[in-house]
Amino acid sequence: MAKTGDILVGLDIGTTKICAIVGEVTDEGIDIIGIGTHPSKGLRKGVVVNIDATVASIKRAIEEAEHMAGCEITTVYTSTGSTSTTWPGSRPGSARPSSGPARCCSRSRAA
Repeated sequence: MAKTGDILVGLDIGTTKICAIVGEVTDEGIDIIGIGTHPSKGLRKGVVVNIDATVASIKRAIEEAEHMAGCEITTVYTSTGSTSTTWPGSRPGSARPSSGPARCCSRSRAA
């Protein structure tokens, strides 16, 4: 479970757009500190048809969120709307962390 001060990142991979959102856990909840969006390229009806274009779209959304949040994103919780996307031990279309612990950004923001 996330603790106060942890930075969490959600990544939604859709057929129309890729969205990344960065939040900092506080005692009151989560403060949104960064958002990045980019048109989704390389996907058709929830299926990857061009992996290079899909990766480039994800990178652009992540870079935009990193810039706004002032941190480097190293781990995300990923969501896809497609019921054809699965991971071992998960339900189709569910969210899961891509890797690592809850703390997924290193802060480099200037005061």
